[in-house]
Amino acid sequence: KKMAGILPKNKANGVDFCGVNSDYYIIRSDLGCYMFSTNFHRGYNLTVHNLHPSCRGGDHYLALDDNTFYIIKGNSYRRVSDMTRDIDAVVSDLHPNCRGGDHYLSAYGNFYVIFQSRGVYRRTTDLSKDSGAYECTLHPNCQDGLYYWGTKSHSYFVKPKGQWGFEYHKTDNLNKDTDAATFSIHPDVLNFLPGGLAETQGPAFGKWELIKTIFNDSETPIEWNKKITRKVGYTKSKSSSLEHNWKVAISATYEPGDLIKLLSKFQFSMSAEYGGSSVNTENESWEEATEVEESVNLTLQAQAKLYVWQYKLGFGEDDVLFCRDLRFDDEPNPPADVPLPPANKHNYPTTKPRQME
Repeated sequence: KKMAGILPKNKANGVDFCGVNSDYYIIRSDLGCYMFSTNFHRGYNLTVHNLHPSCRGGDHYLALDDNTFYIIKGNSYRRVSDMTRDIDAVVSDLHPNCRGGDHYLSAYGNFYVIFQSRGVYRRTTDLSKDSGAYECTLHPNCQDGLYYWGTKSHSYFVKPKGQWGFEYHKTDNLNKDTDAATFSIHPDVLNFLPGGLAETQGPAFGKWELIKTIFNDSETPIEWNKKITRKVGYTKSKSSSLEHNWKVAISATYEPGDLIKLLSKFQFSMSAEYGGSSVNTENESWEEATEVEESVNLTLQAQAKLYVWQYKLGFGEDDVLFCRDLRFDDEPNPPADVPLPPANKHNYPTTKPRQME
């Protein structure tokens, strides 16, 4: 089955895009941060900032050219001039005609509310008054965006995965699709999106690895008392290289690899359709992987073999997380079960934003 890849807006709580002048933002409210970029195609100036607690949990994020950000939650919105510091906050009600949109964006100084199922958008100059409003049909090329955003002179959207992977489309008119162009998304930008790690690194896997075989080739039972060494934890130093093009300006105590750790937890929690493993890894050790010794005392019957297994998770070909528990089995085939709790399907991700502060 083909992977769908990026989680669409309607399945990704608190994830959205917005734009100011010619700059772009990706909001990851679920992780308590957002990414700034001047060019998603080339991956320029990728900077990650803290999202102020009052600016988290929005259903939609959009921005006007004058650096005013709008956070829609339910039927009201919060307008701020800085999402890290929550400056100049004003809260207003959405006009009834502007409620319930699938996507919101601002471009050319106007607001656009996209009703995807009807294939239309509503244009207005004021979300609380619905002034100067009219509805237009979306051009067929502009109907199936996963995320929409706008800048001073263009509207943009992320297209569903196609023959050339993930791309975003740019136009100066969502009704006519004029001045249109399509660009690939830089891997360092994809990594920040829900489902992106599986696109750049390969889909998540979980598997049992045989770490030791114990054999009693004598005719009498024996006592086996030895230490078993195995790796436990997260390949932090290797994984943190995925952040090398990001400037992470989150907190003074930020350690490289911490953001990729949160994104990896999220990726593992996603369904296979989006390159995940549907497991909750919160209770595993997410410290840098180290060799751990464990003393094992057991009685082995005559001519008996014992297999020692460990579960590990990763992306593509690379190991990312070595789980704590060992499994002893007299079967040469790996155990059939998954030793991790299932991810909560309705609550992507399992990550709590406070870990970023």
